[in-house]
Amino acid sequence: MDIQDLKPRRGDDTYRIGDSDELVVMENIGTVPSGVVCLQNHGVVFFITEGRAQLEYDGHVVQIQKNDLFLYMVHSTANNFMASSDFNCRQIWFSRSELWNIDIYNLISVADMSQLKLHPVVHLSDDDIKLCDTYFQLLCSRMKSSTSALTPDIVRSLSGTIMLELLSIMRRNSERAVEEVRQEDPNSSLHKKRIIDNFIKLVEESDGRIRRVDEFACQLNITPKYLSTILKEVMNRRPSTYIQLYTLKAIERRLRFTDMTMQEIANDLNFPNPSFFGKYCKEHLGMTPLEYRMKYHKGT
Repeated sequence: MDIQDLKPRRGDDTYRIGDSDELVVMENIGTVPSGVVCLQNHGVVFFITEGRAQLEYDGHVVQIQKNDLFLYMVHSTANNFMASSDFNCRQIWFSRSELWNIDIYNLISVADMSQLKLHPVVHLSDDDIKLCDTYFQLLCSRMKSSTSALTPDIVRSLSGTIMLELLSIMRRNSERAVEEVRQEDPNSSLHKKRIIDNFIKLVEESDGRIRRVDEFACQLNITPKYLSTILKEVMNRRPSTYIQLYTLKAIERRLRFTDMTMQEIANDLNFPNPSFFGKYCKEHLGMTPLEYRMKYHKGT
């Protein structure tokens, strides 16, 4: 079965900065996709405003209803969508580059990544709903306005604030979920989660310099097969997914915020040569390192 690359729509109730798809806000989304879809370039925050829906998200059934927040993470696959006739939601689409632009990427911890994958749905309290609604309306209002040269900066500032609020809400929910797990299953599942947490910490600490699964497995004193098995079982992810995520994060940081040459970056991240490094960027970022730097570089 073909997998559809889901992209933000255009048209009514959809707002952008210029014509860019880096940050897109959408209102009144009353339909759900058909078939199998995967987000290749974006993450999406869903605010469910009416009705209920169900989908299979990376192999797990997810149910969402009015006043839920659902985080759809990049590279995640979804299918088997069903929704009530009154289903409606708001959406905020953001690319990896936009997370850099709104200065939140560095605030997302290892614990956030693993917990948000395990618990992508949060039921909002009444206070959370009021807060999110206020922010959302303000963001839409500013994105409709193009009267000031500072509008893109204002929009990104608002987006960053919203993301921080959502991260705070999700962390609060994750802490509750972790406590429930501790109370319900103090044995094998916690052991596996500890291994996963330690694996992701090692990946993050390597800062893109280690990209072989067997090297991380060796540091954890387990086999690569066992590491892959428990990641698939608990997170429905391959180890290579996390390795690639943090490798790209390391590459983007060096291209955006340093003046290191391509040779220096390739050497620093243990690529065999600049040519191999360039091919890696082209495959995973969609552009060469030089093209990426020319588009996003902010200097030091």
